[in-house]
Amino acid sequence: MAVPSLRERALRHLARRDHSRAELARKLAAHGESDEVDAVITRMGELGLQSDSRYAEAFVRGKAARFGSSRLRSELARRGIERDLIEQAIASECVESELERARQVLRSRFSCAPADPREWARQARFLQTRGFAPELIRKLLKEPFDESA
Repeated sequence: MAVPSLRERALRHLARRDHSRAELARKLAAHGESDEVDAVITRMGELGLQSDSRYAEAFVRGKAARFGSSRLRSELARRGIERDLIEQAIASECVESELERARQVLRSRFSCAPADPREWARQARFLQTRGFAPELIRKLLKEPFDESA
């Protein structure tokens, strides 16, 4: 059985899902020299098979309903996406307001408003781990709980 080339490996990874340039480079690094890997990834980009902007948009589209902008930014940065691409993806894919998304995330997890300080802190921690801003969390937890939302 022949060993697959870097190009074939890259195509296999990209056939499964979009990858950022940094992710693809990390996955191919064990199978070739750095300059060879860069050349293959550059060629995949020229052919339109690999795109960091497309990856960022797909990532935000898939995760925006569960995470806040802060978390989305940090996750994309960790995956090697440039800051301007991150901001463009968040601006284009997050059509709902941050407050509305936080409200939906909170309502999907908790069925009632916090009754005591301990429960308030629990709900606040939950939203904070999802990447929502502290000011937004305070505002959301102070508003009356609407079960129909």
